[in-house]
Amino acid sequence: MNRALLTLFALAFAGAAQTAGNADAGKAKAAQVCAACHGPEGNKPIAPENPILAGQHQDYLAKALKDYKSGKRSNAIMKGFAASLSNQDIADLAAWFASQQSNLHFQR
Repeated sequence: MNRALLTLFALAFAGAAQTAGNADAGKAKAAQVCAACHGPEGNKPIAPENPILAGQHQDYLAKALKDYKSGKRSNAIMKGFAASLSNQDIADLAAWFASQQSNLHFQR
């Protein structure tokens, strides 16, 4: 029983490590996919209906992208972009935008 529990914890932590975000990779992906509508750092959207991504919480950003990809959130443009993202891309983008300065909230 203890061995099975230890194996379960090891697998859980291994999965979490694989999806840890890399902000530098996220920056490169954002330049290809997100910058046109949200700005290079995610703090200068081109239209008022486009949200500021810079400074948002990393877990929130990752969940939002996963929800667009799965269809839980409905936006035709975002669904199209999110459909091509891997879990690692999502983690990287979330890490990049979360690390950017913003007036949204006090930076941790």
